[in-house]
Amino acid sequence: MSLLFASLPVVVIVTVRYGAELLAFCRQLFTQAVKLTRGTVSINKTHAFVFSNCTHGQVDSVLETFHLYDLTYPSLCIGQVKGEFLDEVVSRATPQWVLELGMHCGYSSVRILRLLGPAGRLLTVEQDPETADKGEEIILVAGFKHPQFQVLACPSAEAVTGIQARLGVAQHLDMVLMDHDTGQYLTDLLALERCGVLTPGCVLLVNHVFCLKGRPFLEHIQARPQCYAQCRQLQGMMELTWNRASDVC
Repeated sequence: MSLLFASLPVVVIVTVRYGAELLAFCRQLFTQAVKLTRGTVSINKTHAFVFSNCTHGQVDSVLETFHLYDLTYPSLCIGQVKGEFLDEVVSRATPQWVLELGMHCGYSSVRILRLLGPAGRLLTVEQDPETADKGEEIILVAGFKHPQFQVLACPSAEAVTGIQARLGVAQHLDMVLMDHDTGQYLTDLLALERCGVLTPGCVLLVNHVFCLKGRPFLEHIQARPQCYAQCRQLQGMMELTWNRASDVC
């Protein structure tokens, strides 16, 4: 009971501040629940549908085929609405190095890659090796080449620990997309802070941040307004900007 009352201030603040976003998020969950009655999420089915029905080498066709699949079947992709939000963030940030945690079937990876400049690079992390392989194949089907991206089939904690070696001379990230295990968000963010790859202006886009397991992450950023600027939210996806070097937070 005491834990319940202790949680009330956080619940009230989140509800008041993000009421519209929470409502939209709940609607999205309802839509997903309806689709789940038609079957369980299957990476194999998603991959097979996109691979077989898209026009290979045409990125727009790959994305449109994802959307067609998502109309009827449950999937782990962020979907078209959040995808367009992602597009806006990437276009505005013009990142050179992007870290994506949670690849799923490559949908977000494809959206990001098509908006990166010639020098842009994507590191995408997926814990499940089979999912990583299928996601990588979809990226290649969309027409992108390995020099533009790298797929890491390992836990996010392992990828973050070795991130500096992956970045080479750049030694910093311009954008991070978190769409993996929500309970791992804070741990991975703290690791990114410690290794110093978040430079001022780095954009963080965090999906499902209002879920129960996302509460520690929210409390962390809300307690550090000098480090994190909260920008926009859409259907449970939050845009943040890292404002200061990690050694002062």
